[in-house]
Amino acid sequence: MAPLGVALAGLGTVGAGVFALLRDRAETLAERAGRPIRVVAVSARDRTRDRGLDLDGVAWFDDAAEMARDADADIFVELIGGEDGIAKAACEAALDAGRDVVTANKALLARHGTRLARLAEETGRTLGFEAAVAGGIPIVKALREGLAANRISAIYGILNGTCNYILTQMRETGRPFDEVLADAQALGYAEADPAFDIDGIDAAHKLAILTALGFGTEIDFDGVHVEGIRHVSADDIVFAEELGYRIKLLGIARRTAHGIEQRVHPCMIPQAAPLARVEGVFNAVVAEGDSVGTTVFEGRGAGAGPTASAVVADIVDLARGLRLPVFAAPAAGLAPAGTAAMERHAGPYYLRLVVVDRPGVIADVAAALRDEQISMESMIQRGRAPGEAVPVVLTTHETEEAAMTRALARIETLGSVVQAPRMIRIESLVS
Repeated sequence: MAPLGVALAGLGTVGAGVFALLRDRAETLAERAGRPIRVVAVSARDRTRDRGLDLDGVAWFDDAAEMARDADADIFVELIGGEDGIAKAACEAALDAGRDVVTANKALLARHGTRLARLAEETGRTLGFEAAVAGGIPIVKALREGLAANRISAIYGILNGTCNYILTQMRETGRPFDEVLADAQALGYAEADPAFDIDGIDAAHKLAILTALGFGTEIDFDGVHVEGIRHVSADDIVFAEELGYRIKLLGIARRTAHGIEQRVHPCMIPQAAPLARVEGVFNAVVAEGDSVGTTVFEGRGAGAGPTASAVVADIVDLARGLRLPVFAAPAAGLAPAGTAAMERHAGPYYLRLVVVDRPGVIADVAAALRDEQISMESMIQRGRAPGEAVPVVLTTHETEEAAMTRALARIETLGSVVQAPRMIRIESLVS
């Protein structure tokens, strides 16, 4: 059978990894794909840069969109990045030209995935994106194929390795967030500008994609509630351990009576939960289906090796002739997202207050909670320091987010509260 030609846009860490993997495993991949796979064209910003790759016989294009249209290739692989610009233009050009597309671009899919899925369907092509979510973990294939018989009720997990590394190190060393972030940057786990990771945007992109896959909906990135980990303190981590929890940044999509919740934020989860034991730069995704029950997928969520592995897996599927609807169902049949408003979320909460130690303080806080029908489950206050600021930690029984928001606003106005209250949601995670 004739070789499958690949046009590869982007020769950074992942792109070079994909090129090397296709070259070094050529014989094995040909056996598994049923035909040889060859990179026939590449595009990158700097033609003169030495990437340690032998590009003899490979066509070079300065413009990725031109390569997507004109290269003598069957598949276009986009590893440029960015939600708009050349990445979007090149993917659209490839689909318009009748080429299948493989991408690792979570931001592009979170913003334009529904439209790209429709374009792929209209042109009789498909769009592979295993590498866009959770790196080397085959969660896209699992949701689209392995769990196809299930009605998914929830998908949640640790979707960002940088945040998981930072929270793990804070717990293990007792050091504050800023110090651990600096170490993560020095080790290459966090970018010089880490906002994309630590503010939850990266995880939110991935969650929006997983929601569409798991629930058969259009992507609704703007409907994802997003909070990062900047305000998680070493004290919060210590108190969480004392209460029997660990703090993780989770992405959670769940069916509720009010629609599908989509939220990314720090959570306190029981120490016995499987996700509590996922440490360092690892990712993990849990899917709950009506037939299969609870399934847990864990592995490295980023890096050249895992991401390149996922990209090549999509290429092999296409070489075999496997072409599935992008988000498991035909694009025309994707339902509106129907995202539930965050204020309708219900659950227990952790609150950390810093208050002046004087009579009546706790009574004032309790009154603010009582007036919103919020019931306290536990309270931690150590020692006495009359007239000085002391931490007070409260946990609540299940309540609605809107009520908690109103109570926090009132508590913050109390003269005895000297810092903005810190709130972390508690997730039972029965699996």
